[in-house]
Amino acid sequence: MVEILKKLTRGVTELGLKLDDNQLDQLVELQVQLMKWTKTFNLTAITEENEVLKLHLLDSLAIVPHWLEKGFNKTLDVGTGAGFPGLPLAIALPEQQFHLLDSNSKKIRFIRQQIHQLGLTNVEAFHSRVQQHEIQDYDCIVSRAFASIADMVEMTQPLLANEGRWMAMKADYSEQEKNELPAWTQQANAHQLNVPGLNAQRCLIELARRND
Repeated sequence: MVEILKKLTRGVTELGLKLDDNQLDQLVELQVQLMKWTKTFNLTAITEENEVLKLHLLDSLAIVPHWLEKGFNKTLDVGTGAGFPGLPLAIALPEQQFHLLDSNSKKIRFIRQQIHQLGLTNVEAFHSRVQQHEIQDYDCIVSRAFASIADMVEMTQPLLANEGRWMAMKADYSEQEKNELPAWTQQANAHQLNVPGLNAQRCLIELARRND
């Protein structure tokens, strides 16, 4: 755990984030528990310690500056899997609220256990398909592993507040994906992400409803 903490601290510093010792400890414990649970429940295909740190924790934390900039109040992480990016966001941004949604009961059980174990008061987990989720007026909907951006916005558009933002984490963003977007959406921004230690392209696509 000491080595994980050192590497995590370096990565957090590279991202320009200011996290206190308790937040860093929570993130380390989250990684430890994810690796422990994965041995039994196969929560993630990523099992090597350094890869879990880069591809789950630091990858999720790389988008925190955009949440700070936007000042979102309530975010829905749709298709959260084992809780990414939602759990690291909730740890890093204790003043904001996060709802984590997934249809996989094992992964939601893991998330609920971490919420309890880490003492998180700003995050809830929902075991449901997107179509059955009834809470609305989110000012942000984020996804890291949804099938496509077009599917993401189509399926979640009833849940997003009028002035809200979709934030889609992608390895790349092709012209084909842009062309498949519904006519009632528009790209507000495309943010390049630099994940410490990860030699791969990452981006955050910000979308909004058209107002013309």
